[in-house]
Amino acid sequence: MKRHWNVGIFLLALAGLGVAQDAPAPAQTPAPAAPAPPVWSVGPIDFSGLIDGYYDFNFNHPIPASPPSSAILTGGNQLYNFNVNANQFSLNMAKLSLAHTADPIGFQVDFGFGKAFEIIHAADASEVEHLEQAYITWKPKKDKPLQLDFGEFVTSAGAEVIESNGNWNYSRSLLFAWAIPYYHFGLRVADTWGHFTGGFQLVNGWNNIVDNNSGKTIGVVGNFTGKKIAWNNNYYTGPENPNTNKGWRNLYDTTVLLTPADKFNAYINFDYGQNKSFSGKTSTTAEWYGVAGAAKWQMNGKNALTPRIEWFKDRDGFSTGTAQSLKEFTLTYEYKWVEGLLTRFEYRHDWSDKDFFNRGANPAASKNEDTLALAFVAFFGPKR
Repeated sequence: MKRHWNVGIFLLALAGLGVAQDAPAPAQTPAPAAPAPPVWSVGPIDFSGLIDGYYDFNFNHPIPASPPSSAILTGGNQLYNFNVNANQFSLNMAKLSLAHTADPIGFQVDFGFGKAFEIIHAADASEVEHLEQAYITWKPKKDKPLQLDFGEFVTSAGAEVIESNGNWNYSRSLLFAWAIPYYHFGLRVADTWGHFTGGFQLVNGWNNIVDNNSGKTIGVVGNFTGKKIAWNNNYYTGPENPNTNKGWRNLYDTTVLLTPADKFNAYINFDYGQNKSFSGKTSTTAEWYGVAGAAKWQMNGKNALTPRIEWFKDRDGFSTGTAQSLKEFTLTYEYKWVEGLLTRFEYRHDWSDKDFFNRGANPAASKNEDTLALAFVAFFGPKR
């Protein structure tokens, strides 16, 4: 099963991808006036949060899974993250975040409830189910772009993030759900030189607080940000098979974000992953790979339209449990009521080269799945 993260070091911009850290100003530049404190602050602590709910209609009318937490595979909206419940009103996420900007020590804690938190920690211990991130930060004053984090943090990979309001579409892509991890636990460091940000991570692995073996996973990040384009690259490698350090998992993730105009943005995301495992002296290698593209047209201050299309190959069934080729098309309309409150109406069509999707009480009875979603997302905090 799959997993994910926002990079606290270099936060992905609305397009999900731009580098947030700026190079330090030249020494001769006068220091700017101190900014006004964020609206949602108590002393040195900044608060933010969101509530994300939806109604999703599935034309296949699948019978709900039992237990419900397995709906991502066996019932509801299959292959989705995180709006997996079909034909009912549901809570995707209720989340609260506390943060203190490093001076030179800071921290970030994100916790909450809802189906998203269940799915993120489906393979981990139940006592951390309600945590999305919890890490401390060190940022030396003499080298401000340099930042070191330790703890649980979301993955650097991917063109989308866990929070719905940080994405263009409401449902997550197949690549987000099945190609990359959700989070890591360990150490990460990043620094910025002009338009380039480089990072290194040493973590327990994919989606686990407690490691499933004694080996460690290494992550390398390299991002370039220009005026009209951003190019992000992530590579993770390390032993991920339970109870053994034999056989490594490798992932290369890259996203190109294009921002040619204020009202039009687009991205292309590519992922390639492989996992080598052993049974006695025999080794097998599973592979998965795919590409996704999306474009956002901001019609005006309140209305936006985003189509997304992608192709995903789970060659050996490692990610989805079935060896198959998948395609997906999504069209999302967004209406922004006021700052901090938006509605999204979405049509999505998934199709496979295998009979994979449930239809009624019949498992794996259809090659297609169509859904309509209506979602409301309310959020607050200093970082909107």
